[in-house]
Amino acid sequence: MSSLIRHITVDCTDAFTLASWWAQALDGRLAEDDNPGDPEATVTTATATLLFVRVDDARSVKNRVHWDLQPQDRTRDAEVDRLLALGAKIQGDHRRPDGTGWVTLTDPEGNEFCVERSAAERAAR
Repeated sequence: MSSLIRHITVDCTDAFTLASWWAQALDGRLAEDDNPGDPEATVTTATATLLFVRVDDARSVKNRVHWDLQPQDRTRDAEVDRLLALGAKIQGDHRRPDGTGWVTLTDPEGNEFCVERSAAERAAR
């Protein structure tokens, strides 16, 4: 049997705070034993388990890997607005006048991720 991905791990300066943010963003849940100040925190979502690990090194370059989020029950633009309200910041807006494109955001620690159009928006084109 081949290997499987158990966690997607994110290095960060505050594991609990960033994990809490992503739990809200992805409608996930923190592990019951995660607490402020812990060196690690785990978020379980419908599709993945994310492990946030405190590291002393500050992020210094662009992410080599990032997530592309596809809203399931709202439009791309509504999801961008929701994530901005949670504290995300726009890194790059790649929306086009014809409705295609995506938005690159950053989480509270500056990790980049994208928000694409929903499946319904794609099907409507």
